[in-house]
Amino acid sequence: MIFESRAYARAGLLGNPSDGYFGKTISIVVRNFGAHVSLYESPELNIEQQTEDRNIFRNIYQLVESVDLTGYYGGDRLVKAAIKKFCEYCEKQSIKLNGKNFTIRYRSSIPRQVGLAGSSAIITATIKALKAFYEVEISKEILPNLVLSVETEELGIKAGLQDRVIQTYEGCVYMDFDKQIMDAQGHGNYKSIDATLLPSLYIAYKTNLGKVSGAVFNDVHARYMEGEPLVVDTLDEIGQVAADGEKAILKGDHERLAKLINKNFDLRAKIFNISDSNYELVKSARKCGASAKFTGSGGSIIGTYNNDETLRSLIINMHKLNARVIKPFIV
Repeated sequence: MIFESRAYARAGLLGNPSDGYFGKTISIVVRNFGAHVSLYESPELNIEQQTEDRNIFRNIYQLVESVDLTGYYGGDRLVKAAIKKFCEYCEKQSIKLNGKNFTIRYRSSIPRQVGLAGSSAIITATIKALKAFYEVEISKEILPNLVLSVETEELGIKAGLQDRVIQTYEGCVYMDFDKQIMDAQGHGNYKSIDATLLPSLYIAYKTNLGKVSGAVFNDVHARYMEGEPLVVDTLDEIGQVAADGEKAILKGDHERLAKLINKNFDLRAKIFNISDSNYELVKSARKCGASAKFTGSGGSIIGTYNNDETLRSLIINMHKLNARVIKPFIV
């Protein structure tokens, strides 16, 4: 029997990156792209290598291109770390796994290094497949915590819960990570929003991926831990944007939502260093009459648009920046 699972790309609609600072966010899944995991019983435990995990290249230039695109590590480290954390979780919960071994393979269509949560999708899909294979129940509230622990504890990746929550719940979700709530119940409060209430959305992302990396040095976390007022207050404001955005969505106030999307990015720019490559995406979208903010940490943007003329203008102008425009499928 083959066990299959999927986890989709995600886009932060409002509030990010306050999820890592006890804030609030609204996110959507982007079903245009996803990670797919297949798992079946086998004599030995085998993680099948994908193309990006192999170390055979046509020439030196392909090696350089591969490193630019995926770094020095492929997706198999994500799968391996997810398996380890799943096993440890079961041990802590006194869940005895049967003696079955398995072969696991993954594939992903999520563009790399553009802030659409490709890594967490692979981990989420892996743990979902392991749950099914070993018949282990993990609640929807706790599963994102387990996925996050794979990245923070095993792989040393700094991250918040937002991506893992939306990839677990899917659709559109409002999340409240208030510290008192987190301390009391071990997870945030997560509320699904009817995605049909959302206005027309677009996503634009860089197609040259790693070659136009949005990575620049930021010391926001250290400044937050030191209690710098500008950082603490700005992150609180970003979280409030999500709270205000939920009300705007439920009221059908699309104009208000567009303003909040723009405000989210403008607040972020007060405390985060943003590369010229990422800035040009936002500026170009706003010139077309659309709202715009990052979907994640950079490389792609999300926003609202009013009509097909604006969408056509977006497509034309983003193409000039080597960026592709899509309409996200949420449900």
